[in-house]
Amino acid sequence: MEYAPRAQRRPAAPAAAAPGLPPGHDERVRGAHPHAEPGTGAAPERAEGLPRPRRLPERSTVRDQVLRALRGALLTGELRPGAVYSAPALAERFGVSATPVREAMQLLAREGAVEAMPNKGFRVAERSSRDLAELAEVRALLEVPVVLRMARTLPASRWEQLRPLAEATVAAAALGDRAAYAEADRAFHRALLELSGNRQLVAVADELHRRSQWPVTEDHGHARPGASPVRGISARLVADATQHAALLEALVSGDLTAVESLVRRHFAGA
Repeated sequence: MEYAPRAQRRPAAPAAAAPGLPPGHDERVRGAHPHAEPGTGAAPERAEGLPRPRRLPERSTVRDQVLRALRGALLTGELRPGAVYSAPALAERFGVSATPVREAMQLLAREGAVEAMPNKGFRVAERSSRDLAELAEVRALLEVPVVLRMARTLPASRWEQLRPLAEATVAAAALGDRAAYAEADRAFHRALLELSGNRQLVAVADELHRRSQWPVTEDHGHARPGASPVRGISARLVADATQHAALLEALVSGDLTAVESLVRRHFAGA
């Protein structure tokens, strides 16, 4: 019995090439492993026994860490007023690339802590006692009326929320840690103003407070014979923290006369 010959199957037409690719070139090898090396189609070799790679830190995280370290160095005088520092030199010191250091220094330049020097680096700003007094005056104009207004209306329970923050300033001052005290000091004032519910006020006052914390140039000048700069700074920190504690007690007890006296004295000595 004879059978009719089977029809010849025509070969499938080649897939259309992707735009910009030569004819016959497919973007992906059919049946290739999804994580294959380009052009091989084979599955990548698995490194047995090796831990999974850790997620690399985001650049902003590194920048923030560098920024925190730079602020601490500025507060302690490790980065001297008037001195010029290059981003590559600071990067080598911190063990990071120059990019996050440069970004952190640019943020400090916006705050007025340093100024950019083309083709050189960044110069640490020199701050005079007059600069500090002017900042204290502006802060007082903003914060004193708000604190006095809240002292008349807020119950003692709201003020009690600030006690851990006030105690943190006392602890940092006792250690003489200028960088830790700066953070605790700002946290106390920020939380105090947050009770007003005015976010814009909090943001503006916090920025002014940060600027007021950079040391004045005289702190790194010639000390009096026999004087201890560290001891003098520690004494100022302790006095400032003591005022926080006293102000909080007056606010809790509702002693408006004491509140006004303490808050004005606090900014007069800021």
